Formats: sequence, C-alpha cells, structure tokens
Amino acid sequence: MKIFVINCGSSSLKYQVIDMSNENVLAKGLCDRIGLSQSFLKHSRTGHEAVVIEKDIYNHKKAIQEVLEVLTDPKIGVIASLDEIVAVGHRVVHGGEKFTNSVIINNEVLSAIEACCELAPLHNPPNIVGIQACQQLMPNTPEIAVFDTSFHQSMPAYAYLYPVPYELYTKHKLRKYGFHGTSHKFISERAAHILCKPLSSLKLVTCHLGNGSSICAIKNGKSIDTSMGFTPLEGLPMGTRSGSIDPAAIQFIMEKENMTIKEVTDMLNKKSGVLGLSHLSSDFRDLQEAADTGNAQAGLALDIFNYRVKKLIGEYAAAMGGIDAVIFTGGIGENDSPLRSAVAEGLDFLGIQIDEEKNKIRGKEIDISSEAATVRMLVIPTNEELAIAREAKKLIE
Repeated sequence: MKIFVINCGSSSLKYQVIDMSNENVLAKGLCDRIGLSQSFLKHSRTGHEAVVIEKDIYNHKKAIQEVLEVLTDPKIGVIASLDEIVAVGHRVVHGGEKFTNSVIINNEVLSAIEACCELAPLHNPPNIVGIQACQQLMPNTPEIAVFDTSFHQSMPAYAYLYPVPYELYTKHKLRKYGFHGTSHKFISERAAHILCKPLSSLKLVTCHLGNGSSICAIKNGKSIDTSMGFTPLEGLPMGTRSGSIDPAAIQFIMEKENMTIKEVTDMLNKKSGVLGLSHLSSDFRDLQEAADTGNAQAGLALDIFNYRVKKLIGEYAAAMGGIDAVIFTGGIGENDSPLRSAVAEGLDFLGIQIDEEKNKIRGKEIDISSEAATVRMLVIPTNEELAIAREAKKLIE
C-alpha cells in the first residue's frame, strides 16, 4: 500500500511516497520556485543520491505532473505506474471549526477548505491548488485532507475564546485555532509508546520548536490549549514572527513609525522574533554561535525565547493539574542542546531534571531526563508526512 503525501506552499511542493506495509519512505523530494525563474525539482530515492532537475515549473499542476513522471521513471522512479498509489494525503493548514478529523476530499470538503482561505490566506490557497491538480491528474485516486488545526478542536471554549465582544466570534469566527496539530498529535502518541503508558492517562507538554514554534498542552490524548492562536503569529517569539505582544503596541508603532496596518503586520510576521531582536539572523544556530563569542544581542534573543518556552511549560502544567512529560521536537527542539538545558533550568520544582550527557544527542529519539527526575523530558523527531500517510491509510481502510 503506497501513499503519496503532498505539502503545497505558495511557491514550493514537498512530497513523499511511503510504503505503508512497513512505513518505509521510498522517495521524497521538493519542487521549489514554482512560478518563478530558476525553478527545479529535487528527487531522492531512499539509498540513492538526490537528483536535481532544472525545469520551467510554471504552476502547481505542472509541479505535480513533473513529480509523477519522476516517480514512474524507469531509472530514478519507485513505482511502475500510478495505479500503485492507493491514496494522496494532503497537508491542509486551516480547517476552521468544520473539521475535527482528517477527511476524504469531495466537493463539499473542498468548498469548506476554500471558505477557510480568509483565515489562512497564505496557506490554504496553495493547498487547494495541490488538491485540484491531483484530482485532474489522478482522478480515480482517493484524496485525503489532514488539517493542522483539527487536533486542537478539542480545546474547551474557555481556552479558545478571546475576551472580546462575543459577536466577533459568532459573526467572524474570531478565536484561537492553533497549528502544528499533526506534529503535536504524532509526538504525543510516540511519547505514550516510549513511556509505556496509555495516551489517555497522560498529561504532556509538546514543544514544536523550529522557525515557526508552538507549544501544546495534551491531557488524556486531547489538545486542551496551544500557544498559536487565530493565526500562527500568536504565542512564542519565532525566527521572524514576534509572537504575542500587547495589541495596543500596533497602533503605537503605526503612529510613531508612520506605518500602515499592512506594513506593521508584515513587520511582525517577517522582521521580528529573534531576527528583529538580534539584528543578526533568524537561525538559532547563528545566534548560539554569536552568543558563545560574546554577542550580547544574540544572547538576549535566545534568553527571551527560552524564557517564553519555560513559562508556557509551567502554565500548561497548571492548566492540566500536573505533568508527566515534556517533549521537544522540530528543527530546534530536536537539535539544540543548549536551548533544552536553558529551558529545563529552574523547573526542578516540577520534577524536571535533565542528564546533561544524554542531552548532547542531536536529532535522535531519547529520554534526556536524569535518574532523579519525576517528570520525563523527551526528544522525539517529528514526522508529519508519516502522520499524514497514517491518517490516509486509516480513512481508505
């Protein structure tokens, strides 16, 4: 059973083909600079060198066409024909309140995804383009939508509602939605396996830390709160996003800097976070290297990020009435040992203590807790593509 997993961005398309009989990745790749000059396809078969093909990829339909040709190519492909693909799994960023689970895509589902475009104008439109392209090129293959937001639909109203006039929710659905749900769900299930306990009995804080970062409180297998909100701008400071700030600061910035609301929004999304704080980089590796050589501004940016992560762990422990484990994932969470040490420092009152020797590991699944810890601290690499493939397999079966 082979499943084709697609993640469409505005000018890119990531893909994997996964054999679900053993969950092995047969091939993965990227179409980049779609609709732009110097577009290309990078294709990798497991166990082989990557192949880079420079092509004029003028839209997403053309990108998927090129990927399907590569996948069936006699020399570098991994399937004899498209008939071997039993389903296509699509990552869809926003499902609003309509979807609490993954679904098989039909016209009604596609219309509902389109209705969410105003909530995710940068993400849902390319997701829809990818779905429509596959429908045209693979008309007899079931398509599955797996939503970033659906896992968080279990949040109670007191967690997802904003304290603004209620009609803004009833009229415009202004509320916290949360994102990275596929990743948070995947690593919580993996954590339960590692801890040898049923997920339904655990209180977990999952930290998906990358260029975009979010933290989730998962009680008895369900998301009860998460740091991202109506948009991915809320919550932690990130690579280029500010995270949560005083809303009144927006008007203040507009007046003092003579900026429009669009310009301020652009600044908060693309020029803030650790990049804005450090005036150096949005890459945490660059900041750590600079901080280690005495760059105080880079060190401050890291301190602010680590402090906010630590605060949310404590906040969510309080919200759940306790905590069994903290899990780090994402490019930063999986690889940044100093960050994990800084976050754990001072949390011994919760029962969190790490073994600094174990914590030196990068990008591998490991329990980095010390012998004395009563709350486990785990590193679990996320695998959103596998999570999407599992959802697709479950639905078509």
